[in-house]
Amino acid sequence: MVPNGGSVAPAEAWQLVRSGAVVLVDVRTAEERKFVGHVPDSLHVPWATGTALTRNPRFARELEAKVGLHRPTLLLCRSAKRSALAVDVAPKAGFTQIAYVQEGFEGDLDEHGQRGHANGWRHHGLPWLQD
Repeated sequence: MVPNGGSVAPAEAWQLVRSGAVVLVDVRTAEERKFVGHVPDSLHVPWATGTALTRNPRFARELEAKVGLHRPTLLLCRSAKRSALAVDVAPKAGFTQIAYVQEGFEGDLDEHGQRGHANGWRHHGLPWLQD
């Protein structure tokens, strides 16, 4: 069961995805997915686009078109900030089983200003691909 409006740890998220209990939706930009990497078989609905990360006004409609309102869904972004914002508005748009992956794909910045060393999907050694 996905905590509606809540979050799950990366390892738990992978277990849920692998078991088929949830669908994973990457809410990063298309460029981030292509050049930084992405989780195999994840869907893509950008929360924001462009270098200025302008919020996608069609996010809820696009997400609903891909997963429906009641399918257990986990959202993933770079550091969990955008996915947390998306999960905050999703129940208001009618989504009933939606949460986000804590730490995001790359995780938080470390003391050297780099991601991927402190936490995040990749840091935990979970599956990912890069174009």
